[in-house]
Amino acid sequence: MIVTGGASGIGKATAERFLAEGAKVTIADVSKLKGSEAVRELKRKGHDPQLLVGDVSNAKDVKRMVAQAKSRWGRIDILFNNAGILVEGTVEDVSEEDWDRIMAVNVKGVFLMSKEVVPIMLEQKKGVIVNNASCSGLVGDRNAIAYNTSKGAVVLMTKCLALDYCQKNIRVNCVCPGEIDTPMFRQEARARKMPVEEYRKQLSEYHPIGRLGVPREVANAVLFLASDDASFITGTAFSVDGGYTCQ
Repeated sequence: MIVTGGASGIGKATAERFLAEGAKVTIADVSKLKGSEAVRELKRKGHDPQLLVGDVSNAKDVKRMVAQAKSRWGRIDILFNNAGILVEGTVEDVSEEDWDRIMAVNVKGVFLMSKEVVPIMLEQKKGVIVNNASCSGLVGDRNAIAYNTSKGAVVLMTKCLALDYCQKNIRVNCVCPGEIDTPMFRQEARARKMPVEEYRKQLSEYHPIGRLGVPREVANAVLFLASDDASFITGTAFSVDGGYTCQ
């Protein structure tokens, strides 16, 4: 299994969840420091993940990481396209450079990783891809044109991949988390110049369940979608959002 953006937040929680189930996991992350810290923590818990450092928006990095993961494990059964960044602002505020960067990581990264992994899955005659989209890919938000657009693209890329490969024994789904208590959540609070707990209270009120999610709750959804229990599920946008998109 490969988990991109696996050094923190949802990616790290998902890597740990799959390791606990006995999976062989490669953590891919752009940060060597954060990746090394995550691997040390997981090793202290008795796990032995592989760490690969690279940028999912760079085709050469992607080719190298996928090849190294395949070499280490002999096969790639599951890909979790989790790596993502946040850029806030309206169409007036977001610079062209920031727009290009968020599309490169959040959209092109999913495309490039899938492009390299799908041929391996076709050769194996089996595979599962789970993409990390967002509830922001299903509904509009204020002050988030770049992020929401990128996540909407991930939702539709998921559906297209699912249709292209469903008869080749490759299932493709995406999870659409609501607000999850991750480093990105804290980044949002800083951008708004709000204390974290005040921002947490505000966002909790937006979710009918009355709180934010935690990374493990998304990891559990990824585990389900990757498992044989979800063998008849493909092309879905699986909301893990405390009821946010019900409103």
